[in-house]
Amino acid sequence: MTVVEIRPGLRLYKTALDRAAQESLRDQVREILRAVPLFQPVMPRTGKPFSVRMSNCGPLGWVSDRAGYRYQPDHPDTGQAWPPIPETLLRLWRDLAAYAKAPDACLINYYDATAKMGAHQDIDEQDFNAPILSVSLGDSCRFRFGGDTRGGSTQSLILESGDVLIFGGPARKMFHGVDRILPKTSTLLDPPGRINLTLRRAR
Repeated sequence: MTVVEIRPGLRLYKTALDRAAQESLRDQVREILRAVPLFQPVMPRTGKPFSVRMSNCGPLGWVSDRAGYRYQPDHPDTGQAWPPIPETLLRLWRDLAAYAKAPDACLINYYDATAKMGAHQDIDEQDFNAPILSVSLGDSCRFRFGGDTRGGSTQSLILESGDVLIFGGPARKMFHGVDRILPKTSTLLDPPGRINLTLRRAR
């Protein structure tokens, strides 16, 4: 594992999970999604669907619909409580996040080959002292990030399967998104695509 300090508060851990660990986590995510299937979020005002599908695990899960962005304890379509966060992810948090309290939410985003994520801030949480920890599985993506205000200069980097990205401190409220998925860069997922797991402290 190689650690890259991109800027204050933003660290990239290259191949934090080796292939065996990625396969194990992939299988755990599959089990989670059997209980709480991927759903299609929509934008609050317009009702426009996201290009990603999502689910969650942990005590709380992030959802978006016409009523707004929020954290809630159950699946918006089925009412099923979110399953526990896998121990692999909790261990990454303990080892890398440098934050005493455990995460209480893990968002699962699935990107197919055409999906992307527009620039946004993670600001629906109550505890901004806790970092965001992001795990990539499957195809690589071009991840773009900027400052604390929309617009201005941005940078991009490639996130590969097994990478862990952490942003906290001065980078906690940075605008960030996914420009594109790079198809056929991984054989981990079938069907192919990218799974992104983000650990948060929502409350």
